[in-house]
Amino acid sequence: MAEVRGIETLSVSFTAGVIAGTMLSGSGFVLPGLLLILLSLPCLLQEKLVRLSGTQSTAILTATFLLLGIFCAWNALQPGVGLHWAMQDWADAAVGRLRAHIDSLPFRNPGTPALLRALLTGDRSGLSRETVAVFRESGASHVLALSGLHIGIIYLIFDKLTRVLGRTPAARRIRFGLIVLGAGFFTLMTGAGASIVRAFLFIVINETLQLLGRPRKAVRVLCLALLVQLVLNPAAIREVGFQLSYLAMAGIFLLYPVLEAWYPASVSWDPFHKIWTMAALSISCQLFTGPLAWYRFHSFPRYFLLTNLLAIPLTTALMATAVTTVLLSLAGWSPALLLSATDGLCRLLVWVLEIIASM
Repeated sequence: MAEVRGIETLSVSFTAGVIAGTMLSGSGFVLPGLLLILLSLPCLLQEKLVRLSGTQSTAILTATFLLLGIFCAWNALQPGVGLHWAMQDWADAAVGRLRAHIDSLPFRNPGTPALLRALLTGDRSGLSRETVAVFRESGASHVLALSGLHIGIIYLIFDKLTRVLGRTPAARRIRFGLIVLGAGFFTLMTGAGASIVRAFLFIVINETLQLLGRPRKAVRVLCLALLVQLVLNPAAIREVGFQLSYLAMAGIFLLYPVLEAWYPASVSWDPFHKIWTMAALSISCQLFTGPLAWYRFHSFPRYFLLTNLLAIPLTTALMATAVTTVLLSLAGWSPALLLSATDGLCRLLVWVLEIIASM
């Protein structure tokens, strides 16, 4: 049987099947019965299929994944008993202790612990209505909602910290295990939302390919993560967070390289090039997610470009200092300088967003 054109074809076919299965969820048990019969045919007719041409075998395999997506979506939407993992209990207990520990840190600004709980654990209950309104009106709500941005920053921190282990094959395997386990535990600890799971799958796929020395192609990583996530949870396709997360990544992988190439770096360190790359990243995400956000929420952030140019670097710096502060304080050391830096970045982020929200 001829090779199918990469994982992209299978991912798109399965996703289309999941969408169709979601719309056909009320069709009773006739649909899954027919699908099971059709899905069994490739196995029963395997000897005949290998004699087909490449185009014919590709069409059959594509149709099989389409039907499989329909079946998985239908099955996922049926009432049943959910799975409960013991690790989830550990993650819930850990996040409770982490929130209590953040509250115990001696920050001068009373609003800092609440903002750190939101950024590191997804708990926004301590934020004032005014603060939430500032993030919403400035177009920075995605900073408060735990997403791939947050786990991506955590991943970069883990990656930097584990580099001290070296570059030997054994060190690479240890780093792989630490990064994947750490990112996975963070995913469970923060509730395993659709965008967080997507980012976790990206980390696992990228780290696995790097460990195996295989080439990493962005679109294939996106499609493989999409396929795996929908196989594990077909019902996720109905979540707005899932849709926005994959649309944003599609914009980054497909449009961002084109926009970035409009202003190539003239020297090794060009500040205007750095600004343009951040702007291109923001524009790429917004163009792909904007229509869905407008359809779902009937709103569009007017100053999204200014907000992202200022809020994303500040949030990255804040999370880096916050994670370092929390880790050191858990080890029994709380440097006053680091506490002051985290406190100051929190106030600076809110102040910047307040100015944008008032424009």
